[in-house]
Amino acid sequence: MTRHHTYTTTVTWTGNRGTGTSGYRDYDRDHDLSAEGPPVIAGSSDPAFRGDPARWNPEQLLVGSLSQCHMLWYLHLCAEAGVVVTSYADHAAGTMAESRTGGHFTEVVLRPEVTVAAPEMAETAARLHEDAHKACFIAASVNFPVRHEPTVRTA
Repeated sequence: MTRHHTYTTTVTWTGNRGTGTSGYRDYDRDHDLSAEGPPVIAGSSDPAFRGDPARWNPEQLLVGSLSQCHMLWYLHLCAEAGVVVTSYADHAAGTMAESRTGGHFTEVVLRPEVTVAAPEMAETAARLHEDAHKACFIAASVNFPVRHEPTVRTA
């Protein structure tokens, strides 16, 4: 039996300087991303595309979504396997190729740094990254490679 989940968000453009999109340089790319419950995310485009560097851009959010999904699956699988994770930080990077007609991601590399409670957990902890990758809903939904280069340490 397949279960279906629906996720709703609202994007509201806040970049009208008074003349709307009267010219390419006459409006800001600022917008708010919201959903029922969590706080609003202030978004814009990448600074390379006239965006505000103080706001999240869609490309960062995509890389962040892949990183979050991997982490959440990884922690779940570690808990099930008896691997005690005491810290986790991922320094993810995505690469996008831009052409005259648009752009596309060519890959995202996740670089999770994990600390586990005991040395005998390290091998299983390292192996579970592959299982987390296979289980990640977001990674399964994109058409570019998502690689992971984990580091596992013991406390």
